[in-house]
Amino acid sequence: MSFTSVEICTGAGGQARGLEMAGFDHLALVEIEPPACSTLRLNRPEWNVIEGDVRQFSASGFKGVDLVAGGVPCPPFSKAGKQLGGDDERDLFPEAIRLVDEARPKAVMLENVRGLLDAVFEDYRSKVERQLKKLGYKTAWRLLNASDFGVPQLRPRVIFVGLHKDYADYFHWPLPLDEEPPTVGECLYDLMGANGWRGVDRWKEQANSIAPTLVGGSKKHGGPDLGPTRAKRAWAQLGVDGKGLADDAPAKDFVGMPRLTPRMTARLQGFDDDWQFSGRKTAAYRQIGNAFPPPVARAVGQRIVSAFNAAASRRVKKVA
Repeated sequence: MSFTSVEICTGAGGQARGLEMAGFDHLALVEIEPPACSTLRLNRPEWNVIEGDVRQFSASGFKGVDLVAGGVPCPPFSKAGKQLGGDDERDLFPEAIRLVDEARPKAVMLENVRGLLDAVFEDYRSKVERQLKKLGYKTAWRLLNASDFGVPQLRPRVIFVGLHKDYADYFHWPLPLDEEPPTVGECLYDLMGANGWRGVDRWKEQANSIAPTLVGGSKKHGGPDLGPTRAKRAWAQLGVDGKGLADDAPAKDFVGMPRLTPRMTARLQGFDDDWQFSGRKTAAYRQIGNAFPPPVARAVGQRIVSAFNAAASRRVKKVA
């Protein structure tokens, strides 16, 4: 059985792809950035991609959808910013709550940065919870690490899930996988050696842990790189030059630390290899760097689906 969803702030489709794998059919995906919209249409021409500001979007036409999801902007809560929360004009939690009120889905799922769980935002989180409680939802926040779900990257994300009271008691957070994620070397070995680079085996041995969190997806950056100085040092320990991205894998006789290609960074985010990104290198990496890893979205989405199915099964037994 498939379920339906409406997603806001879709970006390049990391969450959308994960929820698709979990069994959701997307009725609408709202995204303001043209390159990201092009990426969504490139990969899923059948999706209803709505290019525009979520503030101008109404979910009234999607009343009864199973899930409202999204990755609302992170800057209001990021430690890298001023952490203005609700005073930041980029805060879209109020818009998400408005859409939930309009659509009255069975569930809502939103993701954001770990800073949202800081003590400074306790009142903010409580306000969100109270607003959704009035609409009939039980809510919870959880910090999930992408590496616990097979993603070869240290990427903690805060997931907010609210389920209507008819389904909430059947929801359980996903548990970490039993196996460890692959190292950067294991994950990227074939891509890094695609041009016959002689040093790829030695590089794989050095790249023997998971990646630091991919950053550098902000428009404030002049070009694609792997983040500030501390991040670049972490990448250097793995044998990766984080000062920029490469257009292709190292040549056969390449000497030194290689740079990642956009395709390599996409794999580190958990995207399928056939998921394409629209735009040139900088535009593509901004989409990748801001993405929500599909495997994490899939894991949470599957638990939401399980809650739906368990509630339906319980109702059938009661009728019987």
